[in-house]
This record gives sequence, C-alpha cells and structure tokens, in this order.
Amino acid sequence: MAIKLHRCSNEWLKIGPHPCWKVQKALDEQGIGYELVKGPVRRGKRDDLERLSGQRIYPVIEFEDGRVYRAESKQMATRIRSGRLLTEDAAAAAAE
Repeated sequence: MAIKLHRCSNEWLKIGPHPCWKVQKALDEQGIGYELVKGPVRRGKRDDLERLSGQRIYPVIEFEDGRVYRAESKQMATRIRSGRLLTEDAAAAAAE
C-alpha cells in the first residue's frame, strides 16, 4: 500500500522532538515506503492540508484509498513502530 507523508518543508531538521521527523524516522525504521509531501511551514498557508485532514497541523499520513491518519506525533510513531499503521483501523487510531 502506497502512503504519503505530509510534513513541513524543514526536512533538514532531524532532532527527536520535531514532530515531522519523529514520524518520518519511525516510517524509515520500519521500512515502510512513502512519498514525501512537503508543505508550508506557516500554518496560515496550509489550506491544502486542512482540506485533506480537517486541520492545519503536521504530520499527516494519507493512505492510497484517500483515508488520512493524524494524531500527536508520539502516538503516530508508536503506532508505526508497533506494526499497526497499515491495519484497517488506522484511520480510527486518531481517536485513541
């Protein structure tokens, strides 16, 4: 299943607390392939992200079938590392 990782354009910022990096690193560690979609740093410029996910906060994972997954980055990374990202209930995981 192909996924897209929507994240800020500060791809060079690779420190633990950075939410976008936290999720991207978890995907890399688990060997999950993804397309990187870099977006604006400024929240006021994230209209496309809001249309996609209903909010202006990164990171967001978009699945091939159009579902999106957005939660706090720590929760997202934990779910990815547990091997549950690609399960059917991943879109509902944001409610956890």
